[in-house]
Amino acid sequence: MTIQKTITPIDNSVYLERPLVSDNEINVVLENSKKSFNSWRDTTIDERIIIINKFIDNLLSLKEEVSKEICWQIGRPISQCGNELRGFEERSRHMVDIAKTSLENIPARKNEEFDNYIFKSPLGVIFVMAPWNYPIITATNTIVPALLAGNSLVLKHSSQTPRCAELIHKAFEGTGLPEGVFQFIHTNHQACEKIIADPRVAHVVFTGSVRGGQEVKKYIGTRFINVGLELGGKDPAYVRSDADLNHAIENLVDGALFNSGQSCCGIERIYVDQSIYNDFIDGFKAITEKYNLNDPSLEDTNLGPVVRMSAAEFIRAQMNEAEKQGAKRLIDESKFSIAREDSCYIAPQVMINVDHSMRFMMEETFGPTVGIMPVQNSEEAQRLMNDSPYGLTASIWTKDLDFAKDFGKNVETGTFFMNRCDYLDPALAWTGVKDTGVGCSLSTLAFDQFTRPQSFHLRNVG
Repeated sequence: MTIQKTITPIDNSVYLERPLVSDNEINVVLENSKKSFNSWRDTTIDERIIIINKFIDNLLSLKEEVSKEICWQIGRPISQCGNELRGFEERSRHMVDIAKTSLENIPARKNEEFDNYIFKSPLGVIFVMAPWNYPIITATNTIVPALLAGNSLVLKHSSQTPRCAELIHKAFEGTGLPEGVFQFIHTNHQACEKIIADPRVAHVVFTGSVRGGQEVKKYIGTRFINVGLELGGKDPAYVRSDADLNHAIENLVDGALFNSGQSCCGIERIYVDQSIYNDFIDGFKAITEKYNLNDPSLEDTNLGPVVRMSAAEFIRAQMNEAEKQGAKRLIDESKFSIAREDSCYIAPQVMINVDHSMRFMMEETFGPTVGIMPVQNSEEAQRLMNDSPYGLTASIWTKDLDFAKDFGKNVETGTFFMNRCDYLDPALAWTGVKDTGVGCSLSTLAFDQFTRPQSFHLRNVG
C-alpha cells in the first residue's frame, strides 16, 4: 500500500497521511460512476437543484473545519480562510439560480406537424483534478454545474489538500444524492493517466501547470472527448495616469499578495504611466511593509507561508536571477523576521528595474512578489501586457470607461477588469487564452461544457 503524505508549510511537519487507491479500487469507482450516471441523468432538474442546495448548506455549516484544514494544508491565514466558503456560496447559488434556463431545450421549429428542438444531454462521467490553492472553490466550480447538468463525477484533489475532497464528500451526505454520483479518490499521477485514458470517462477538468495540461492532452490520446484546462498565468495590470492612485495601490497590493500570491488570477506584473510611477511605487512599498508575515494559525496574521519548500525555492531563485540581471528589491526584507531560506515563509517583495528579458516578468512566479515597470503610454502598456504566453485576466486602472472598453478589446485575456482585480463574477465565463488553457467554468456557458447538443426532429403524421 502506497501512503501519501501531506506536509504543512506552517512548520514543514507531516500533517496527515492517506493511503492511495489501488487499480482495482479505481476500476470499481469508475464502474459505479458510470452506473449511477445512467439513473442520475433521468432525474429532473428540480430534483437536482434540491440536492445541490442541501449540499451548499451542508458545506457552509462546515466552515470552521474547512477553514482549519485550508490553513494547515496550504498555509493561508486563518483570518482569510472563510473567504473561500463565501466565494463558494456566491458562485454555487448563482449556478443553481440559472440552471433551469441554461439547461432547457432550445426550440427550433414547432407547429402542427413538427416539434423540433435541441436537448442538452449530459456527457457522462466527469473526472476532475483540482488544485490546492483554492481547494474548495476550484473543485466546486465544476462539481456544481456538472451535477446539475446530470453528469456523475469523480474528484481527485491535490496531494496537498486531501481533506478538502473529504469535506466536500461529507457535505453530500444526507442530501439524497444517489450513491456513486459523486466520488473522490486519493491517487498519484500514474493512476490519473490511466483514468484519463479510460473509455468510461467522458470529460476531464484539470487546473494546474501548463506541463500538467499538456500531459492531460497526451493521456487523452486519440479519444474524441473534450477537456477543460485552467493552466498558468502571469496576470498584468496597467495603471493609467488618470487612475485613482490610492484605490489602485490598495487593490493591487492585495491582488498581488493575497494567499501569498498563490492565485491563478493574482497580479504578477504592473505597468504604470511614467508620470505617476514614483508616487505609485512609494505607496505600494508603504502598504506592503505593513503586512504581518507570521504563523497563519494566528488571527492577526495576514500573510502566511507559501505551500511547500520547492515552491519557496523556485520563487527565491527567480527573484535572485532577476536581481543579477539588474532588478532591484524595493522592500526591506529584514522587517519580516520569520522569513528564512530554510522555510516556506517568504517576505513580500516588489521588484523594480525589471524588463521582459527576465524570467521573473515572463514566467509564472506564484508567490508574494510582483514586478513593476514604468511605461510611456497606453500603446506600450498594451504591447507589454500581450507579451506573454498566458492570458487569464488583465486589468486597467482609470476613470475613463470608454477608454477602458476600447483598450480591453485588444488585450489578449479571458477576463478584462477595470478598477478591480483578482475576483470572479459567477455570471461571467471564467476562461483563458493561449497557454492559460481551454474551456470555461461559471456563467450559463459552463453548462455547455458538461453537455452535448442532441437534436430532436419530431414529425407528427397522425
